[in-house]
Amino acid sequence: MKRINSVEDLEREREKIRAARDPNKPCITICTGTGCHAAGCYPVAGALREALRTGGIEGEVDLRITGCHGFCERGPLVVINPQRILYQRVKPDDAPDIVSETLKKGKIIERLLYVHPLTEEKIVREDDVPFYKLQKRIIFGNNGNIDPTSIEDYLAIGGYSALAKALTSMEPQQIVEEVKKSGLRGRGGGGFHTGTKWESCRKASGDTRYVICNADEGDPGAYMDRSLLEGNPHSVLEGMIIGAFAIGSNEGYVYVRNEYPLAVENLRIALDRANDWGFFGKNILGSGFDFNVKINRGGGAFVCGESTALMASLEGQPGEPRAKHIHTVESGLYEKPTNLNNVETWANVPYIVNLGAEQYRQIGTDGSKGTKIFSLVGKVNNTGLVEVPMGITLREIVYDIGGGIIGGKRFKAIQTGGPSGGCLPESLLDLPVDFDRLTEAGSMMGSGGMIVMDENNCMVDVAKYFMNFLKEESCGKCASCREGTKRMYEVLHRITEGNGREGDIALLEDLSFVTAEASLCALGGTAPNPVLSTIRYFREEYEVHIKNKKCPAGVCKELITYRIIPNQCTICGRCQKVCPSQAIRGKIKMKKPFEILPEKCIRCGMCSEACKFDAIEIV
Repeated sequence: MKRINSVEDLEREREKIRAARDPNKPCITICTGTGCHAAGCYPVAGALREALRTGGIEGEVDLRITGCHGFCERGPLVVINPQRILYQRVKPDDAPDIVSETLKKGKIIERLLYVHPLTEEKIVREDDVPFYKLQKRIIFGNNGNIDPTSIEDYLAIGGYSALAKALTSMEPQQIVEEVKKSGLRGRGGGGFHTGTKWESCRKASGDTRYVICNADEGDPGAYMDRSLLEGNPHSVLEGMIIGAFAIGSNEGYVYVRNEYPLAVENLRIALDRANDWGFFGKNILGSGFDFNVKINRGGGAFVCGESTALMASLEGQPGEPRAKHIHTVESGLYEKPTNLNNVETWANVPYIVNLGAEQYRQIGTDGSKGTKIFSLVGKVNNTGLVEVPMGITLREIVYDIGGGIIGGKRFKAIQTGGPSGGCLPESLLDLPVDFDRLTEAGSMMGSGGMIVMDENNCMVDVAKYFMNFLKEESCGKCASCREGTKRMYEVLHRITEGNGREGDIALLEDLSFVTAEASLCALGGTAPNPVLSTIRYFREEYEVHIKNKKCPAGVCKELITYRIIPNQCTICGRCQKVCPSQAIRGKIKMKKPFEILPEKCIRCGMCSEACKFDAIEIV
């Protein structure tokens, strides 16, 4: 492909690509995001390709390898277009039936359909599946329609048209104003107004400015940025070019986690192809604007998601935060004005430029505009990535999109905002999800992780889990963060071991205050959130652990005892067979109920899982 030198050339090439494609031609799209990759999507793709060949319709049906479709719980996912038939948990052996029955005869294969967990209804169309129905996938939706390694696919759906508009019919300050008017706030966790940040960087003194894409996504259970880079990397690159033009930057970086090999590979391919077409380099689209991007792979430190630590890492320095008495928009990378936004923020930019700020503002709440992608994981029936309008309630996300709690158990809490977020109780399920409301409730938006918990989760143990993560990820530069997170973990560990003391709750609150107020960066500043939110909403659970030496959820091993209920034991011997410590006494032929020996029991719970008669209780 020769380099495109003008907007006219771009539109001519786009029309050629579209003219060569029949929108009514049958097309099978298969999700090959990391989740579906783990579930075996590539053998399925190979089997479908072979079935098309042996079925004699190879040229009549397209097979498109796409990025993540979001419904990770049900992968590998296959969608047949244009009917939008969704087949889930597809295996290679299903490929011949998909070709012979659905593609050739128009018949639906019922065993591959999604079944509603409550109504048991079998749903055919992707758009009718409850998981997708309430979503508004303006940023994430094209993941399921395009091959991320094909720039032609991106151009066919209008890719780089926002760039053409920005470079030829908008002034840099006009772009900044449009982003400001849109109300877009940073999706990386801070929620700072994007347009305001761009304007500050644009006005900062100096001839050299940098733009950076923060793809160092480190929250446990969060993978929104990874999936966007894997499935639609050009949308992120296009947003970066527009932002660089608006700010006055000629050089950019994508800082991406080393643990994201597929995202890095697809991003590298996209960057190479965009360079070939002329979207990077000198005189982009004949506008006189020059811009280049480099990919930098991080070393896996959670703290490098923080802006100044990330920039230090880019410079080859230890990934430690710096004091922000001078903002990075004035003195960031190499002490030059630097604008940092995360993957999802950059991907919103082309949409805003094409659609216009006023129309974008129609989505969301007064203080939080647009949509947000969340990773919905934990004790919920439908896990995966969901893109929803700001202002949707937690209840709608958990029950309408997520399908409710696994096994019909009682909802207990949802943790939002990653390891530094807060745990919100059932009484706040109707809370609208936006930056300000979540912060008021003692949590935060963060980068978009959501972990659902049920009645079997211990909230003291949950706080301990996140504090263990945060103490390990603290860079150690601030004594308040380094020692504060460690001490909070020690107190929580002591409580879960049955050694809690009167005054421990007050001690945790004091440690939280000092850690938050005296730390340099947001890791220390928000680290106490899991502790403070669980104390705020589940204080009685702490008190039972400390005063009664009991764990109501039956999680903390040192505080529980397993007991066989005599009149419910059927003397089947299942529990004895699975016990790894030989802690169960009894013989089947003796016709006496079995008994658990407390001195030998290691509280692993295997006996309870093996029992089919609910004859084992926790006391």
